[in-house]
Amino acid sequence: MQLEICNVKKQYKDKCAVNGVNLLLTPGVWGLLGANGAGKTTLMRMIAGITGTTEGEIRYDGVEIHTMGKAYRDIFGYLPQEFGFYPGFSVQDYLEYMAALKGMPKREAKRKIDELLEQVSLSEVRKKKIVKLSGGMKRRVGIVQALLNDPEVLILDEPTNGLDPSGIHEIRNLVKSLPTLYDCTVLISSHMLSEIELMANDIGILNHGRLLFEGSLDELRRNALQAGFAADNLEEMFLSMIDNDNTIRKQRAKL
Repeated sequence: MQLEICNVKKQYKDKCAVNGVNLLLTPGVWGLLGANGAGKTTLMRMIAGITGTTEGEIRYDGVEIHTMGKAYRDIFGYLPQEFGFYPGFSVQDYLEYMAALKGMPKREAKRKIDELLEQVSLSEVRKKKIVKLSGGMKRRVGIVQALLNDPEVLILDEPTNGLDPSGIHEIRNLVKSLPTLYDCTVLISSHMLSEIELMANDIGILNHGRLLFEGSLDELRRNALQAGFAADNLEEMFLSMIDNDNTIRKQRAKL
């Protein structure tokens, strides 16, 4: 199972949000890094099939995802930065509704909802209105809905946003376990670089819509050392690479 991002570009009038990205994602946890406006969310939305590409293709096991249609949606899970729900929904109502949209039989949906709520420590609030939950609890509900259909491809945009240290620890352990539990490809985006370092096996770094690096943390560390960058942790390596790329861009703009 592999997800191929093939020379993908997304143009919005005079802004190129994603520019010629090539990436091969295989089962495991991948981290997607970039400053605000780097193109992370746009790329994730294209992988989710929500936004079309201007150029290039996204393929799952060799088949373009829009050609797959429902077959792709059936093996896909997505946690956006913000997810909507009806104000009157309880946690249980919302998850049953999402399971029905995914075409899950009621008995299977109930079993899966019970299992996942237990995993993310939300069993005791299943009857509570979502609107009454804390930001961190809402985030955990969003993660549960993304996992209902045992996805083969899972996109998590800022999965630990709003969580307290205990919640972050729970979600971190859950995310790390997913490839083993479901043999799936997990792509996560987070501003907390320390969390990416703890969760991801491989990373991609975007800057101004371009992919600067793809590979393991060890490969990134070797590249950073060879270039003379600080390499004590992911944050240092990321900032050095971004600063260097921005400097090169400015120099080229002057020519």
